[in-house]
Amino acid sequence: MSIDLVFVTYNRIAHTKMALHSILDDPSEGFSLTIWDNASTDGTAEYLQREVSDPRIKDIVFSRENVGQTAAVNSIWSRSKAELVGKLDNDCIVSAGWTEVLSQAHRDIEGLGVVACWHFRPEDFDYERARHKIQTFGGHQVLRHPWTCGTGLLVKRETFERFGPIRETATTQYWLRMALAGYVNGWYYPLVCQDHLDDPLSPRSKLLDDDKIKAAYEGTYTLTAKKLRSRKELLKWREHDLRNILDEPWEAKYYVGWRNKVRSAKYRVKRGLGV
Repeated sequence: MSIDLVFVTYNRIAHTKMALHSILDDPSEGFSLTIWDNASTDGTAEYLQREVSDPRIKDIVFSRENVGQTAAVNSIWSRSKAELVGKLDNDCIVSAGWTEVLSQAHRDIEGLGVVACWHFRPEDFDYERARHKIQTFGGHQVLRHPWTCGTGLLVKRETFERFGPIRETATTQYWLRMALAGYVNGWYYPLVCQDHLDDPLSPRSKLLDDDKIKAAYEGTYTLTAKKLRSRKELLKWREHDLRNILDEPWEAKYYVGWRNKVRSAKYRVKRGLGV
């Protein structure tokens, strides 16, 4: 299946170099790649102009302002003619062959919505906790959840066209709408891993203490979106996110309306947080 990928970057040139190399290092992978730079000021634009070359790079867009990730994705995906569209950020190192695995799943599973690479550490996965969410579709398995991470993912272009441009401030609600419509979302299993550089437990992470988190705050989506200003807060959010993926129900209905309130209340009681 033909694949159009968009790689979004904003500053953090060291991250960009590592992430981009991981995407392009496997010459056997077939895709078209558009690089979208959101008005970086740290030499990223010059690096992309002078040092990056690959026949799979279809275009490099230099935005005059930081329009955010969603606008970049909508622009590229809306113009694509490929069967699959995908998104990558400059803070994740993908595994070789990831598009082959995920595209084959899309080829074989008609109702597959968004499927992604695992963005936590491999050792974070606990089969016993997650087994109630691992579902089989023909020759494939998916760790099913109403939404996935925002990078290292593929979705059918026709599915994106059905739901239209992403209008939510985060893709979580967009994927949730897709799941509510009956699509299968989640992480491919056995896991196809990516190294998230903003994971404080990644060996490549720079978010090692409060000072480094403060310095990286403005350019790090997870920190700004969740208003996390310390390593303790970041680790707490990480634990919450992982628990949600491994332990909570896969059915989308439990994340909206009264069921969402009941589910959240049960969790708070279980954790001794009160209702």
